[in-house]
Formats: sequence, C-alpha cells, structure tokens
Amino acid sequence: MADETPFQFLHNEVIQYIYKSDENGETENGRNITKLENMGFRVGQGLIERLTKDTSRFKDELDIMKFICKDFWTCVFKKQIDNLRTNHQYLAFTCGLVRGALSSLGVKSIVTAEVSIMPACKFQVMIQKM
Repeated sequence: MADETPFQFLHNEVIQYIYKSDENGETENGRNITKLENMGFRVGQGLIERLTKDTSRFKDELDIMKFICKDFWTCVFKKQIDNLRTNHQYLAFTCGLVRGALSSLGVKSIVTAEVSIMPACKFQVMIQKM
C-alpha cells in the first residue's frame, strides 16, 4: 500500500529526532518518551475510529482484545500479533498506539513493551477497572 511507506518514514524520523535529542541532552529522556507515547495514543485513537466505523459494538473486553490482536495489529504491522502479554523506551509510540485504540473503545489500560530477542517484542496490556 502507498500509505505504508510514508508512515514508516515518518515513524523513523520521529524516532531519530527523539534519539538525537536524548544524545545531545536537549531534553529529559522521560519527556521525550512521554511525547512519543502521546503521539502514538492519538494515532491509535484515530485508527481505531476508522477501523470500527462499520462494525457492531463489542460484547466485552475479550472481544476488544481479539479485535486489537487481529484486525488493528494487521492494519498497522501487516501481520497478526502472536500473543498479547506486555519496556524498551522507543516502543513508546507503539504502546501509545495500542493504549489509544483501547481508550477509544472504552477500555482504560496501561500498555508496556519488552524486547528480549530482536526483532521479537512482547506487549503487556493491563486493563484498569473503572
């Protein structure tokens, strides 16, 4: 798809900008990570609104998580997620992406990620009861 390439370039440039800001000591690492996570959050909200506009309401949180693992993840990364369990700092955008999508579906959550062996990544989603 033509949409993939601009997104990949934009994502890479944002990560490079954050990385260089950290190296040069221009801002605190925590502030950059928060910005990156917030960007992902907003993108996740927008994507999930677009993906769910023609779907019926979900019955419960399990149905929501299935949708995130299959349809949402496939839309973003062109493959299904293997397992959703979930802290590498530049994965903040992707964590925000998932958290934003869940938030738009009415699920308040904390999303973290861990890289043990490249290129594999494990995400953990902790759903917060309201």
